[in-house]
Amino acid sequence: METIIATEGLTKSFHGKIVVNRLDLQVPRGAIFALLGDNGAGKSTTIRMLTGLLEPDAGRAFILGEDCWARAIALRHRVGYVPEKPRFYDWMTVREIGWFTAGFHKPGFFYRYVGLIDRFRLDASTQLKALSKGGYAKVGLALALASDPEVLILDEPTSGLDLFIRREFLASMVELAGVGRTILISSHGIAEVERVASHAAFMAEGRLLLTDSIEGLRKRLVRVRLRFANTPPPPAALGAVLEHEVSGRLWQAVLQDPDPAEMAKLRSREDIYDVDESPLSLEEMYTALLARFHHPSQPRETSNGEDRWDKPSGPGASSAVGPRRRGEPAHEEEVEPS
Repeated sequence: METIIATEGLTKSFHGKIVVNRLDLQVPRGAIFALLGDNGAGKSTTIRMLTGLLEPDAGRAFILGEDCWARAIALRHRVGYVPEKPRFYDWMTVREIGWFTAGFHKPGFFYRYVGLIDRFRLDASTQLKALSKGGYAKVGLALALASDPEVLILDEPTSGLDLFIRREFLASMVELAGVGRTILISSHGIAEVERVASHAAFMAEGRLLLTDSIEGLRKRLVRVRLRFANTPPPPAALGAVLEHEVSGRLWQAVLQDPDPAEMAKLRSREDIYDVDESPLSLEEMYTALLARFHHPSQPRETSNGEDRWDKPSGPGASSAVGPRRRGEPAHEEEVEPS
């Protein structure tokens, strides 16, 4: 599948703090790609490098085969972008900002824009400074969509939108992806984005924790429940254990990349009379990956009992991300330049 957005070792620091750390991403054509993480994970800085607003300290970013920094101006005619906090000429009306922006785009922009503001229930005669936060966000979305972009990059796009418009907007993303458009959505509203995303990447403190298609993530991160005949011993190496819980004769864990052969062995054991695997939501995946990121040698303990398993078992276990390299700060935060 053709890659439309790619980063290679993308890195950015502010005031000596690394906020994006050697990021490698690949976004295929037609994907709705969710870039997920808490505030300060590095999502907005990544997007600003993708849109040519920030120059990377190291590494490169590409959209449609073009270098995002060196070819930033050329890409603006092919990429729609909505920042988390769009800024406009507030003295203009909703209609005037569309007419003004149309001068920088191909014919048809203004007519598409008028249709979108009607769809978003915006009064064309209202001055931008009189709009609510949600109304302001709708104008930004309308301007980005009116350019009919090949790629759409959205930073927290549903912030401030009411429930009906959020759902309508997310549905429109599915329509765009269906005709070959590629969409990158940055969000900390994981549950909301899960409804439409085809791919996802989890970030924390500037690092990539895991990325895959949604289908692939659901295969790679699973919850396993084992019910033993007696008090359960720690199972053999099943994969990287991100979190686990022991309650009486029940042992359950979140595993990354479970070993099919070991899982098959468990099903044949006489001391285990129930083996169950269930998928995780994206939010549950992120919680488990984040716990492993902060405590790479110890899975998250969710039991109140005395049983503890302080290390991933066996040679097959591995952390979700590698250890920090020497000289890197223990905690990184996203700090935008003034």
